[in-house]
Amino acid sequence: MTVRIFRAVFLVATVTLLASLVFLFAILYGQLGSGVEDELKSTAVYIARGIALEGEDYLSGLSGKNRITWLAADGTVLFDSGVSASDMENHGDREEVIEALTGGAGSSIRHSATLNEHHIYYAQRLDDGTVLRISGAQHSFFTLLKQMLTPTVVLFFFAALLSGILASAIAKRIVKPINAIDLEKPGESKVYAELSPLLDRIRRQNRLIETQMEELRRRQAEFSAITENMGEGLLVADKRAELLSCNSAALSLLGAAKPEGRRNILVLDRSEEFRSAVRRALSGKHAEIFLQRSGHHLEIIANPVFHENEVAGAVLLILDTTEQHEREALRREFSANVSHELKTPLTAISGTAEILKNGLVRSDDVPHFADNIFKEAQRLISLVEDIMRLSRLDEESIPFEITQVDLLDAASSVLDRLKPSAKEKGISLSLSGESSTVSGSAQVLDEMLFNLCENAVKYNKESGHVSVTVGAENGAPFITVKDDGIGIPKEDQARIFERFFRVDKSHSREIGGTGLGLSIVKHAAAFHGASLSLKSELGEGTAITVTFPKETA
Repeated sequence: MTVRIFRAVFLVATVTLLASLVFLFAILYGQLGSGVEDELKSTAVYIARGIALEGEDYLSGLSGKNRITWLAADGTVLFDSGVSASDMENHGDREEVIEALTGGAGSSIRHSATLNEHHIYYAQRLDDGTVLRISGAQHSFFTLLKQMLTPTVVLFFFAALLSGILASAIAKRIVKPINAIDLEKPGESKVYAELSPLLDRIRRQNRLIETQMEELRRRQAEFSAITENMGEGLLVADKRAELLSCNSAALSLLGAAKPEGRRNILVLDRSEEFRSAVRRALSGKHAEIFLQRSGHHLEIIANPVFHENEVAGAVLLILDTTEQHEREALRREFSANVSHELKTPLTAISGTAEILKNGLVRSDDVPHFADNIFKEAQRLISLVEDIMRLSRLDEESIPFEITQVDLLDAASSVLDRLKPSAKEKGISLSLSGESSTVSGSAQVLDEMLFNLCENAVKYNKESGHVSVTVGAENGAPFITVKDDGIGIPKEDQARIFERFFRVDKSHSREIGGTGLGLSIVKHAAAFHGASLSLKSELGEGTAITVTFPKETA
């Protein structure tokens, strides 16, 4: 803007200067012409007096820059200061001579192509009827301009230099208040009155921008709050694959650090599958891929974003499907285990029944084979019942009433039912502690304690000991079942609560059971919001503690 103002002021000053010079020369030229004519008149009066006194002798003694011609009344040249009178033609037809003869005085201006000059002629009729003519040269405008070229150029140079300095100073002075305007607070700026409408518009524009920015900040905060609380990962990229937004879940699932500034989305994951999904989305197509990262199974759904029928970017949703994969794996494993566990007793029942059917058994052995069928049938019934219990616990569809249950009484009841089986193995049972009440299902708690204590008896050594302790620690009720049996290897301790998992599969038929006891314990504890802890040493025994949440008043 300063340059434009400078150019405008300098141009105006230069044009004004040139126009002034031309006008000045025109005035000067006119004044010079008038001055020459006045000078000729004065000279004519002076010479006419001399002729009247001395005649032609007076004219011969004159000298000067002006040409003097003395004419008879008929136009014959009597004297000329430039050439011989005899060599000159009659001047009676000259305009100035005719005017002088008729009116007493006359003048005319004629151009000399040879000298490139204007000549002014002044003629005056004398008392004796003769005519005195005096002529003087008047330079043309361009001749005058040529003569004054040097001073004119010098004058123009200094005038232009002064104009440039003044134009620069004026431009800076004009622009300085404009540059000093505080765009944030235009009302506090001291500027020209002509800029008031502009400042008003700036103020209105500032208020509009601030309102829009506040709305954008609010929406950004809402968007960030929503995306940061999402369990799913969310990535947003523009059409050049530059990352516009990403939430913490996406970075955590991909195992990537948040990039600084605007970076390509591929810095988060450079695998070919991820690159392919991004390319497909940015080409306007839907894409779904599956990745494994740090033991997690991820499903990435990529969709294009369209604006005016053109792809403007892409949105990627990252889902953690690890639990679904694990559930599917557990379902397949559970189905396989159930099939195996059901097939074993059914095979035994079918085989024994077939032998009886074909009459291959002596009458004395029939009771023995019938007893085998009964035991396998009971085992099958027990397995089905355990599976049904687990199903109900999984679905949290326990149809039992929730009451206050004393863990000490429940444990005492369980130990009483286990005394016959414990006595067969020579295992002693003991109960210690104090009454501790929890809110829950009495039947589910009974099943949980029974499975814990039954396992402690089953996997104990001959003449071993099972102790049950009931109490509360920091207001949280607990019950601990401890045995001094075979113990559990460390590598198997994380899996003992899985369905159908057995530490020693070779002796599972001898010990009996369905392999679902501790899984029922785990689900029963989860149903009551309780936690399980395990301590076990191989050959020394196992202690399992169930800790219930604190009872609130």
